[in-house]
Amino acid sequence: MTRTRPALVGIDLGTTNTVLAYADVGSDQVATLDIPQLVAPGEVGTAPLLPSSRYHPLDGELAADALQLPWQQPDVGGVERVAIGRLARSLGAASPGRLVASAKSWLSHPGVDRTAPILPWGAPDDVPKVSPLAASASYLAHLRAAWNTRHPTQPLERQQIVLTIPASFDEGARALTLEAARLAGLPDVRLLEEPQAALYDWLQRHRTTLATDLADAKLVLVADVGGGTTDFTLVKVELKDGEPALARIGVGNHLILGGDNMDLALAHLAESRLGESQRLSAGRLAQLTERCRAAKEQLLAPDAPDEVTVTLLGSGSRLIGASRSATIAKADVDRIVLDGFFPFNDTQEGPQRARAGIVEFGLPYASDPAITRHLAGFLRQHAQAAREALGIPDDDRLPVPDTLLLNGGVFRGEALAQRLAGVLSAWRGDAIRVLHNADPDVAVARGAVAYSLARAGLAPAIESGSARSYYLILEEGERLRAVCVLPRGARAGAEITLAERSFALRVGRPVRFHLVSSVAGTAAAGDLVDLDPADIVRLPAIATVLHAQDAKTASIPVQLAAALSELGTLEMFCVAEDGSGQRWRLEFQLRGEEEVPEAAHPQLDEAIRRIDRIFGARNQQVEVREVRQLRGALEHVLGGRERWETPLLRRLFDALMERAKGRRRSAEHERVWLNLAGWCLRPGFGDPLDDWRIQQLWALFPAGAQYVKDSQVRAEWWTLWRRVAGGLSTEAQLRLLDDFAFNLQADPNDRARRPATLVDGSEDDMLRLGASLERIPAAYKAEIGDWMVGRIMGIPAAPKPDAKAAATYARYLWALARVGARTPLHGSAHEVAPPDAAGRWLTELMLLDWKRIEPAGFAAAHIARKTGDRTRDIGEDLRAQVLQKLASAGAPASWSAQVREVVELDQESSTRMFGDALPPGLKLLR
Repeated sequence: MTRTRPALVGIDLGTTNTVLAYADVGSDQVATLDIPQLVAPGEVGTAPLLPSSRYHPLDGELAADALQLPWQQPDVGGVERVAIGRLARSLGAASPGRLVASAKSWLSHPGVDRTAPILPWGAPDDVPKVSPLAASASYLAHLRAAWNTRHPTQPLERQQIVLTIPASFDEGARALTLEAARLAGLPDVRLLEEPQAALYDWLQRHRTTLATDLADAKLVLVADVGGGTTDFTLVKVELKDGEPALARIGVGNHLILGGDNMDLALAHLAESRLGESQRLSAGRLAQLTERCRAAKEQLLAPDAPDEVTVTLLGSGSRLIGASRSATIAKADVDRIVLDGFFPFNDTQEGPQRARAGIVEFGLPYASDPAITRHLAGFLRQHAQAAREALGIPDDDRLPVPDTLLLNGGVFRGEALAQRLAGVLSAWRGDAIRVLHNADPDVAVARGAVAYSLARAGLAPAIESGSARSYYLILEEGERLRAVCVLPRGARAGAEITLAERSFALRVGRPVRFHLVSSVAGTAAAGDLVDLDPADIVRLPAIATVLHAQDAKTASIPVQLAAALSELGTLEMFCVAEDGSGQRWRLEFQLRGEEEVPEAAHPQLDEAIRRIDRIFGARNQQVEVREVRQLRGALEHVLGGRERWETPLLRRLFDALMERAKGRRRSAEHERVWLNLAGWCLRPGFGDPLDDWRIQQLWALFPAGAQYVKDSQVRAEWWTLWRRVAGGLSTEAQLRLLDDFAFNLQADPNDRARRPATLVDGSEDDMLRLGASLERIPAAYKAEIGDWMVGRIMGIPAAPKPDAKAAATYARYLWALARVGARTPLHGSAHEVAPPDAAGRWLTELMLLDWKRIEPAGFAAAHIARKTGDRTRDIGEDLRAQVLQKLASAGAPASWSAQVREVVELDQESSTRMFGDALPPGLKLLR
């Protein structure tokens, strides 16, 4: 029967499956939508689970009507022919390199451009690609079309929609999830944490017996292990008036760790047993991983066979004849999945920091695959709140919850569910109570509806108020002078204004706010307090540039307002006191890394005074010698510039930028300004305000240098842009690439028509600049690298290179190392030079004598560096040749280590790759 009043909708946009649940207005009965989808070419079926998969078929692979659905709509990703859901998954298992999977994991991966068409990861150029954002939107668009076809008078976009996300999603991933919904035609959705949603579903199902069911519970752990993520949440349970009251008190860090990792571990085992002479391509490994997923589910079932055979088909005309098979035994699953991902961890160790995890398909999987070690770390992180909820003393023992709710497709395997419950029971010294999850595949979507019912007073609710008090630091000292901006227990969604406090807000210039949290004390909003540093947790600072309606205004009296969102984000506002209604929103992510506010350098004011003397007002009489000696004067005041830390560097850059016009006074002024500005803003990122600073600096580029006839000015101009390239956008880097190409490759006729603002650059300057442009498309890097290799191999061979040849080798090989690096310093992983191009370059470099030409070994080590992502890595045979040649050349052990295994670079290699000393403490390489 067609429903006439659909109102409450919950959507679980999962890594593996997408689900939609709903309830009628005024009803507390929750149902799931049977989603129409292709189950075979030309055949439509329905199921509550829509696999979060896309398949991009070959031209002519499927008949014209094979992908016809009950509706017609263009693909959000712009792909002309695409299969979504069950057919996509089955086709992807049979044909490598055309399946888009785990888009949700990619959506939370900051190491790539999540709006760029990069999926399927590692697919050939002739395969259409979509962005993680568009892929996610396409699954939501499919749901919208399915719903609207069934309910044409009650379109989905007009319903009250709750969309679930991992509790640990950062602000970037949350914003992209909302953007995916908007692209799918769902502009108005509310976000809810998945573990909370799972618990909401359990509460709604047991709403009539909650007092009995939770009578002895004090602290519930929700362990949500899905296809792509692991999420932990703690919920305190108290009895109030005979009824249980629930409040969420802790959430975990973001972990890309789940069923996908288990499937991949089994795929690696199967690959080793296939008898193939070479490693599988990324596409064929993805195909094998899909087959291992099915094998894992069989071998974890209660009636599991002793073993399962997985078959990897051939391709093209050799589809059957070239197939290979491998056997996976139940004992393999017990060893790899059960003991590898859920070890007993009797000593309650936290996660290991070493790169022990599986790195594949370009995704930054958690380095430690042991979920029980991550769980121990999570419980230790929230130990104080857990002890309060359990009512136990602080005896240094790990506080373990008394109740457990398991969610996520991983726990369909009964052995995994029993193992985690057993581990927690052993830690407790008593059996933990497990709440039965009736259907983990749909619980999150159902729970999103239950959440809406709770908001309407029709179902039990979970209080997501603040578990801590939050303070804005006013003064640092032995005790911290602070004002309470949000008191402990504040309800989510309720804005609190500090009406009795007035603050002067500086506008038009960088401002930074430092916040801390504390579970101690009972301060009210607006209270001024002195905090003990031992009682607080420092939060990441918020840094921004705010603007007033009147551009001439320097500061504005404001009041602070704050609210805690349902997702644990502290939303802060500055509200103008003049009645104009002007507000500035400042969002703080409460679960970021701890940051200690930097103390201003005691000589900072003196350093800025010296900068102002050179570049400030014209009426100061400054000799040329004093201009030239400014850098030395600053080092005399502040110490050697290699030891200047990022906060100090950026304060100096701000001072230079405010006086940028002063660089035009003479060639000496411009040289010094360019040199210092580039040094102080390198590498273009690392401070919260660097995007804003880069925008200010880039505004100077179109006009070019003032004293272009001065060779040192030209050199400093290009050094500046090379140093800050990491903060430049792709568009800006492409603009620099134009100048790189002109200066190195333009013919004499073109050079005669050089634009007035195009600054000439030496070969050395241009090589360093071109090598720093990591965000340009990979195809351009292949062209540049081929050209560089041609120049390198064109240097006349000699038993021992003379000084000129050695310098040329050094310039070109350093640049080639950057262009061909498998792991970029600041760019996106999908933009690295193609592995076939890297292989060509390495084959040529093998012809050089690495003992006499040391930079050749350095370049080869970076071009052959192992990432674990076989879409970027070179072949194993070539890797072995590089390792052998490095050893025979006596190269440093660290060079061979980075070729042999996945490791981080040491500081010396990082600095050499960057081409400058790095700001102390800044790590460029992931």
